[in-house]
Amino acid sequence: MIGFSKNDKILILGAGLMQKPAILAAKHLGLKAVVVDANEKAVAVPLADEFFPVDLKDRSSLLELAEKLNGKGELKGVFTAGTDFSASVSFVAEKLGLPAHSFEAALNASDKVRMRACFEKSGVPSPKFRELDESIISENLCESVDYPKVVKPCDNMGGRGCRLIRNQNEFLPAVTNAIQNSRSHRAIFEDYMEGAEFSIDSIVYKGTLTITGFADRHIFYPPYFIEMGHSLPSKVDLKIKNELIATFALGIKALGLTCGVAKADIKYTKNGPMIGEIAARLSGGYMSGWTFPYASGMNLTEEAMKIAVGKEPDYLLSNRVSLPWQPHESVKGKAQPFELYEITNTLVSAERAWLSIPGKISKIYGLSEVKQIYGVRDVLPRSKEGDSVNFPRNNVEKCGNIIAVGINHEQAYKSAEEAVSEIVLRLEPNNPQTEAFLSGRCEIDEEGFPVSAFTFCPNKENSITVGEGTKIPAKAKVIDFLPESLIPLADSLKDWNHRTLRKTLEKFDEICPDHGELDGKSFWQAVLRGGIQGALYVADNINNV
Repeated sequence: MIGFSKNDKILILGAGLMQKPAILAAKHLGLKAVVVDANEKAVAVPLADEFFPVDLKDRSSLLELAEKLNGKGELKGVFTAGTDFSASVSFVAEKLGLPAHSFEAALNASDKVRMRACFEKSGVPSPKFRELDESIISENLCESVDYPKVVKPCDNMGGRGCRLIRNQNEFLPAVTNAIQNSRSHRAIFEDYMEGAEFSIDSIVYKGTLTITGFADRHIFYPPYFIEMGHSLPSKVDLKIKNELIATFALGIKALGLTCGVAKADIKYTKNGPMIGEIAARLSGGYMSGWTFPYASGMNLTEEAMKIAVGKEPDYLLSNRVSLPWQPHESVKGKAQPFELYEITNTLVSAERAWLSIPGKISKIYGLSEVKQIYGVRDVLPRSKEGDSVNFPRNNVEKCGNIIAVGINHEQAYKSAEEAVSEIVLRLEPNNPQTEAFLSGRCEIDEEGFPVSAFTFCPNKENSITVGEGTKIPAKAKVIDFLPESLIPLADSLKDWNHRTLRKTLEKFDEICPDHGELDGKSFWQAVLRGGIQGALYVADNINNV
């Protein structure tokens, strides 16, 4: 393909779905994909040319394996995407003299405390912070804090252990959870950044920075930060976009990243751009391997892999366009660290997640049918029948994702959200977790969470008495008994999965026509709290008696 022998290899860290594009890219480039993962049953293991069960944080074992693979100089590079282990990549690559960011720079981009310190030293806008561990968690610190704050593990991804702390009651449980989700048992405690959030992917190569994806992130459900999707390209104002890119470039420079890829989570606040984090890897969340290639026509993983094996990213170099240096007032006067470029998009990609209330899945409807919706490219379930599910507190606990493509934002959004709204997860009856959710119970440190499917608020008293004293006859269409107070809202209220109240009831009548007699108050409260899952759960409990 581009000058490799039949025995040349690349070592790929990770064998999950997020690494599938990397394994396929290696094969397309004419390289043998040698894949490592601690999980021998990971979904992409069958795609590997060779597989070795190695823990990705065990750098010594990874280096030992790489040295064996490189016996005749046949190991051409080390690579990962969508994992926490870019530092492991750089460690091995540096020892073997292979192209990569330096190990020191990769560590800066892997540990959030080191990262914030680099930004602070270089004057790159990011939140004020401090490091926490078990030894300094105390009521005194708790009482001296000005809320809101954010806590997150120093070294984890996917939002595990990351949340907003809104008051003193939430401090200790949140910090303890963050530390428990950290491999090094440390957390970072920082100011909350309020503002629109974006994801940026890029390639750093020979003094240039090329933006290879700039997406709007759709974040919901405080005190957690659940990404219910992203949209690419962003709809943000061009001036703001250029300011964000300039701040991103300064952050990359501050970390010392020079050879490979970099991705950012970044916000635009009342004070301008502020960096959430920068990682020395391609993004997870389907952006680098799915939505950006669909929108741009460029195989980003393949171009990044070329750099990792010492080849020119020729497609990238011949298709990028120049960007201006337009920093925000907060960083004006700082030297431009890179020549700036971008790969433009000709289509729009929309990724949307679907989620569930707590319980155990008995049946899933709609997965095959939604593949026929115009514009839908991928249907990517994470949960299956028999799995226990929860309302997500991190981005790993979502139940699946839809990716749709359109010629404009409206078309792509409509296709993705229509597909999500057609997927229904029916839960087993008589489940204490489902009962607790439908009762509205919440923990003292999670006030207001999880949110209800439909927020019906003429006033609180009315919303908890909907349907009181009424019955829905057995086998009757429930949509015909929609309470008068809800009729004007039937087409405007939408649940977490983009399903209107009217569609919820129509879906129930389609799925559960043989229900028993339903108590009106119990049924409508379950609908408002748990959407179609709540409705089916109430009906199934009656039928199960």
